[in-house]
Amino acid sequence: MPTPRKQIVSLADTPYYHCVSRCVRRAFLCGNDPFSGESYEHRRGWVESRALELASVFAIDICAYAVMSNHAHLVLRVDEDEAQQWTDQQVVNQWHQLYQGNLLTQRFARGQTITSYEQGTLDSIITEYRRRLADISWFMRALNEPIARQANQEDGCTGRFWEGRFKSQALLDEGALLACMAYVDLNPVRAKMAKTPEASAHTSIRLRIAAAHKGQQAKELLPFIGNERQHIPKGVCFNLKDYVALVDQTGRVLRKNKRGSIDSNAEDILTRLNISAENWLQLTTSFEHFFTGPVGSTQSLDDYQQHHKRKRRHGITTSRALFG
Repeated sequence: MPTPRKQIVSLADTPYYHCVSRCVRRAFLCGNDPFSGESYEHRRGWVESRALELASVFAIDICAYAVMSNHAHLVLRVDEDEAQQWTDQQVVNQWHQLYQGNLLTQRFARGQTITSYEQGTLDSIITEYRRRLADISWFMRALNEPIARQANQEDGCTGRFWEGRFKSQALLDEGALLACMAYVDLNPVRAKMAKTPEASAHTSIRLRIAAAHKGQQAKELLPFIGNERQHIPKGVCFNLKDYVALVDQTGRVLRKNKRGSIDSNAEDILTRLNISAENWLQLTTSFEHFFTGPVGSTQSLDDYQQHHKRKRRHGITTSRALFG
């Protein structure tokens, strides 16, 4: 029996989730269809631009993404605190960037008078909007539905475009997060769609590297903020330069007939994560093969299973082998 989504997405355990949506039809989401010869490459831009747009509306940050030929990967961070800090006006304005709302919220957005007997209804609506704006299911719905409609219109057909609801994995600790981000960023390199991470079109790693060349961080993505410290800003607690170097070195190793090794600077992250270079290569090559449920160290999985009162510790053997 499938696990209910509310049990998979548990912010009490982690704000980080790996989400995957796959296309159901033989007609490609993106790329070139070898049967018809038709190119759907432009659809990559649809997915990428829509996802980045949603990150500016929802209280959800994008850590990594990759748009492939028949599926898309996203690593997301839910910022529930941000949604709670928004004023009622901000919540309504954010929601109206995507949806029309109703007459009551439209009047509120325009600053018109709300009567006392309408206030209770408005408060309930805003509470629901606030919840949705920090909800991964609503984020993925707002991403996938417009893409499906646009693709169906272009293909001149109706029916399902995505194979079903998106798949999601809880990333329970730093090791799981970094391994999943690198796995996502290296998708085009593994698929031989690109030779290097910086040449991987419609990926987060290309966006990060392009910004780094200007001495900046990609404003559309969750930033890297360096090592942990008190009063840290929101972001990934690693150095961006080290992460880019690690992904680049890993990509060189993964390329066929390309000798290489992970250098000492890139290995600093692996040492901190307690992951060997050999295990890191396995994780960044077959992350989804090894894990179908929550991902993390044995201690993280134990805590997760106990919190959800599960008797079976799913993935514990693989976790013990790969996460030291």
